[in-house]
Amino acid sequence: MIIYEGPSLLDGQQIVVIATGMQAKSKNDKTGGMIQTWILLRDIDPREANKSGADYAICGDCPHRGKATTALDKVLAVERTCYVIIFQAPLNVWKSFHRGIYGRAVDSEAIASVGDGNEVRLGSYGDPAAVPAYVWKALLSRASGNTGYSHQSGLDDADFVADIMMVSADNLAMAQAAWAKGQRTFRLVDSLDDITDNEINCPASKEAGQRTTCDKCGLCAGSSIKAKSIAIVAHGNGAKYATTN
Repeated sequence: MIIYEGPSLLDGQQIVVIATGMQAKSKNDKTGGMIQTWILLRDIDPREANKSGADYAICGDCPHRGKATTALDKVLAVERTCYVIIFQAPLNVWKSFHRGIYGRAVDSEAIASVGDGNEVRLGSYGDPAAVPAYVWKALLSRASGNTGYSHQSGLDDADFVADIMMVSADNLAMAQAAWAKGQRTFRLVDSLDDITDNEINCPASKEAGQRTTCDKCGLCAGSSIKAKSIAIVAHGNGAKYATTN
């Protein structure tokens, strides 16, 4: 279901937000059965958007985008550390959008019906703060819970909502600045030894024994949850490039 189509709040490029998983819940081993939301450039293949840097419209200042390149032998940005594999779900959803297979939620009530009774993942790809907050508020108005993460908490044009989004902190200083504002963080660390007293290890992580999934855990819902912040050891295909200092 298309729940938003319009300008990115980050740079004005045309983007689209598509919710999937209403009929068949995600089988993602970490997230479990959640409604997934994909934030994509409307008219640019997500691979090309990442390679060229046009993905600023959906990812903003996130350092995990990698470095834009014009190299002919590269398909994506170089030194990309994002764990999302673009040529899988994001590309498939983008192609499906251009085939016209998705319906459209035409108002807040229709958007609310998508989330009704479901756990929702804000920004399965892309940063939710690139999208007007009214979209997420409608989607979550009857949802049973959500997760959400944003690198744009300090960007004036972004619609960062601390109640429903975790601050994606790339180092301890960033996390401490967010904590001082009463915001909760999701922080990448090099090892479990780096986790502070203000944080817990992600319960769905390999290091925690994957003892739960995101849909059952519910701790990454921003400051609406009165709990410690979350930390996780760098993982995924780009972990070797990740920096946490």
